[in-house]
Amino acid sequence: MQVLVLNSGSSSLKFQLFSMPEATILCSGLIERIGFDDAKFIFKTNGNTIEVIEAITNHKVGLELLSKQLLHKETGIIKSADGINIVGHRVVQGGASFNKTTEITPSVKAKIKDLFSLAPLHNPANFEGIEVAEIVFPKAKQVAVFDTAFHQTIPEHVYKYAIPNEFSEQYKIRLYGFHGTSHKYVSEKAIEYLGKQNSKIITIHLGNGCSITAIKNGKSIDHSMGLTPLDGLIMGTRSGAIDPSVIFHLAKKLDYSLDEINTLLQKKSGMLGLTGYSDLRDIQAEAEKGNKACKLALQMNAYRIKKYIGSYAAVLNGLDAIVFTAGIGENSPEMRKLICEDMDFLGISLDAEKNQVRPDRLTVISTETSKVKVLVIPTNEEVEIAKQSVNLFKN
Repeated sequence: MQVLVLNSGSSSLKFQLFSMPEATILCSGLIERIGFDDAKFIFKTNGNTIEVIEAITNHKVGLELLSKQLLHKETGIIKSADGINIVGHRVVQGGASFNKTTEITPSVKAKIKDLFSLAPLHNPANFEGIEVAEIVFPKAKQVAVFDTAFHQTIPEHVYKYAIPNEFSEQYKIRLYGFHGTSHKYVSEKAIEYLGKQNSKIITIHLGNGCSITAIKNGKSIDHSMGLTPLDGLIMGTRSGAIDPSVIFHLAKKLDYSLDEINTLLQKKSGMLGLTGYSDLRDIQAEAEKGNKACKLALQMNAYRIKKYIGSYAAVLNGLDAIVFTAGIGENSPEMRKLICEDMDFLGISLDAEKNQVRPDRLTVISTETSKVKVLVIPTNEEVEIAKQSVNLFKN
């Protein structure tokens, strides 16, 4: 059985084609910097890599480029679209409608579309992936794996907001949590490494979108994102947590409309608003050149994460391990250092030499004497999505 997994981020698209149930990777790749003139398309098969840099204006254009490459007569991987049995889609926001992996039907698509406002940078891209896949792979079963599902274990006293109950109940306003597939995958790897089910772990997913989760005995009990992926940590273009009064201030003082404020906080804030760059690689390079705005933004980013680590350690009543994952978490020794320094009170001690890694497997980067293990675990949302998609049709 061949399963194609599409994982659409706010400015990226990761994909893998698996032979299941062995989870053998037939091809994989990435489209990054979507929306920019220098977007990069990488397509990998055994012993062969194709890399193209060109303008990719949106996710739909990127998906069409991918489908052409998959079916390419000379460098493609499948002879016919009918060779794909299942297409597994990462869908960020499932709202109150979806708490498990679901086969995509017209009614499911309609509900995903209704949730655009709760994940405006993601659900539209996820939806486009579904629509394109339905056309390119008409005989394949289309499956949605929701980011919010893993966080359904968050207790009511944590997910509920202090607003009048009728709003919470009628409009399903609550903390949902995101990046659930990633947090689930790396936390299970960490638990396996620790060799204990009764574990207290903090997983930190750092990419263009960033989130942090408190996980007790394998279950999510708190998470930095809320009703939407806008809350919490500072991100590539998203503000993260701010005083809600900022919205009223912008509306009154600058006469901004709600749409303008939404665009500002979703697409023009975060690291982009602070530095003019949304890609951490650019920000780190500029900081090394002495750019004060970039240096400050890195400090702000690390400080926000430190605050969550401290609060989650309190919520968990202890801490066995913290896990760094995703593009920045896996590939930025500089950010890991900024986050972990001066955390000895919590028993966190980073090994400077071990930290200079960009690992392809679980790697310990804490010192031998560190009470808390600091792990870098490459996330693999795609294999998790593939497994859940196949399991959906087992019964």
